[in-house]
Amino acid sequence: MSPVRRCSRTACGRPAVATLTYVYADSTAVLGPLATYAEPHCYDLCAQHSERLTAPRGWEVVRLAIDPGPARPCGDDLEALANAVREAARPQERAAGGAGTPAPSGRDGHPMEVARRGHLRVLRSPDS
Repeated sequence: MSPVRRCSRTACGRPAVATLTYVYADSTAVLGPLATYAEPHCYDLCAQHSERLTAPRGWEVVRLAIDPGPARPCGDDLEALANAVREAARPQERAAGGAGTPAPSGRDGHPMEVARRGHLRVLRSPDS
């Protein structure tokens, strides 16, 4: 499966750059930047189809600014991950009593989980 999302229009194989969503209650079509995840009630469109988009009579089209560059992780994402790991380790540092206390390990000598925050885990190795 290709990691690049394709245009939802039939027979169009170009990469998607925008996502189209309908707000039926307001008779509005919203065309904005490519959504993070493909949703079942949204349509991904390539640049050409997003430029030529028209809505049914009586409907309004709202066009949000579309970033032409590919979405990439920024430094803030990495910093937030590092901060979450540090924060998850803090309560254990207080409970362990500092660096002089031997690190806990499992019965088999493998690293033991000492803290958890969401899907992140802090492990202590037997030799640290």
